[in-house]
Amino acid sequence: MTTAKDLFIIAMDSEQEPAVGQGDLSLALAGAELIDLLSAGDVALDGVRVVPGAPSAPEDRLLGEAAERLARQAPYERVEDWLWRRGENLAAAYQTAMEGDGELIPARGGRLSFGARRLEPVDTPARRGAVDRWERREPVLAALASVVGIGGGPSDAAPGLDDEAATVVVAAAHDAVMELEAVRQRRTIENSAFANLWRGP
Repeated sequence: MTTAKDLFIIAMDSEQEPAVGQGDLSLALAGAELIDLLSAGDVALDGVRVVPGAPSAPEDRLLGEAAERLARQAPYERVEDWLWRRGENLAAAYQTAMEGDGELIPARGGRLSFGARRLEPVDTPARRGAVDRWERREPVLAALASVVGIGGGPSDAAPGLDDEAATVVVAAAHDAVMELEAVRQRRTIENSAFANLWRGP
């Protein structure tokens, strides 16, 4: 299992309210993919820019897609730009892929809801591995989960990470999630003001 799939499973197992939003999760999943690519040596960071290595073929299909989408022309992409580009609808892509692989099934009870359906992870060795990694509070998984508010606020994201590149990615994911929340709040205010305008005094 990849870090992104482990994070997706932990997000689905989380019973927090409100549930993790797809946009927030998509950004964190993109960060998880980048950290796995860094760990595999497929990319490196030059400051905050993602420098691809030799093309590779990760065993995981979605991670392979991430590797294929790396910008391979200088000046290379900034980490935050990668998160926004790769993260577009990424949670939905993971849901589709994991449903297709039989790793997600319709939920019998309350689980994280994506769209109109409620789904839950199948009890597989991969899911148990993700849960074990979470229960051990493996630093990278715990940091990414905290970015989307699982197991602690985003301020808890950095502690425990001893890898500088991973720290840069987690920080960028945190900033992107905060930016997304600011956009949501601005739209809410604008929509409220527009509604008040039409209602009149």
